[in-house]
Amino acid sequence: MSSTPAHRAGESRVSAVRRTRAGHEIVEVDNGLVRLSIAPALGGRLLSAVRDGREFLHRNPDLLDDALNARDPRAVGPHDGPMSAWHNWGGDKTWPAPQGWSGPEEWAGPPDPVLDSGAYTCDVDVADDGSRADITLTSGDDPRTGLRLTRRITLVTGRCDFALRLSAQNVSARNVRWALWNVTQLPGHPAERPGDGVWLGTSGAGAPATVDLVTGTGRPRVERRGDVLHVPAQDVVGKVGFPDAAGWIAHVGPAGTWTYRFPVDPDAPYTDGGSRAEVWLEHPLDSPLEHLGGLRPRHRVVECEALGPYRELAPGDTIALDGTVSLGPRLGAVSSVGAHAWWGEPLRYAEGKVTGVCVPSGGGPAALLVRDTTGRVLRRQSLGECGAGTPLVLDTRLPAGPGAARVEVCCGRNVLGAVTVLPG
Repeated sequence: MSSTPAHRAGESRVSAVRRTRAGHEIVEVDNGLVRLSIAPALGGRLLSAVRDGREFLHRNPDLLDDALNARDPRAVGPHDGPMSAWHNWGGDKTWPAPQGWSGPEEWAGPPDPVLDSGAYTCDVDVADDGSRADITLTSGDDPRTGLRLTRRITLVTGRCDFALRLSAQNVSARNVRWALWNVTQLPGHPAERPGDGVWLGTSGAGAPATVDLVTGTGRPRVERRGDVLHVPAQDVVGKVGFPDAAGWIAHVGPAGTWTYRFPVDPDAPYTDGGSRAEVWLEHPLDSPLEHLGGLRPRHRVVECEALGPYRELAPGDTIALDGTVSLGPRLGAVSSVGAHAWWGEPLRYAEGKVTGVCVPSGGGPAALLVRDTTGRVLRRQSLGECGAGTPLVLDTRLPAGPGAARVEVCCGRNVLGAVTVLPG
């Protein structure tokens, strides 16, 4: 995410309000474009992410009503046991990886009484000028993993994205080895329009495109479209990993397009067969899956998961993983996700014309810039104002001229995308 923008006249201020719900408290953060609801007592989860009145996250309707009240307040609180005992509230949360039950070097959850279902402390910091809010959630100290998890959610004015910084500190007296693992649950659907489902970029670095991870009723089907992978809607319970993930993942469904951008380290080890990202799918079953701890899915859920590198931590050491989540309209396939925009139709320059469709995270004056090999601007063509979360459709004549090497699409001071001008 870019540095905090100056608060401009006419922009909505960011607000953060604590609200009491049955069984727990939520913190509601709103910038006029995005409204987030965070539940510290439910494992530090982000339970709701709303844009234009549309809910992007899955939450369990058996456990929570539409106002985020716990249907049974007695269910709120730490719990442990087999997978069948898990109170899966839904939303977005952070876990340690790898997951497993064969020894202390694997996280034997969920359920988990500290990191997944324990209460997190919550610090709310709103800038005096209303330009940003930082919500910092901190877990208790977990004796099993040796970790204390922290999640910091940052929402600023004028943008339809938010930053998510994850960290884990070794608070034990022993060396431990873990990776940060962020898990976002989104609603699945039995039938989706073309372009719906999960989209994921690949780096082409030679790692396997996919690796099988968990087979409940089968393996999720993955389709390749150039350097992008697509996981369409399907009735299967299972998980697939992506060792060649390029650092972004997106889900397209009835609410719109959710994207998550995160860094990858090509030289670092990753858990789960080298997976940098993972997708879990589930749908309602009539009976539990005994080989998965008695798990019995009751809803259609899509999990988009991002992982950090696998690191050894001495006592007191900390690892971190930064990410950016954006919420936008439902346009179909996602071809790439950048720092300030995601692209449906990829940016192209051919025969003097710029084409493509993107959705910028922030608004401002948009323009096309033609640069030479030194970065000098040879030509600038205005595109008018672009809005945060509003599609920017490019079908523009732009003769590059002699010496042109690159065409950039800009909004304000941010570059939304760039393409090389081929000679000839």
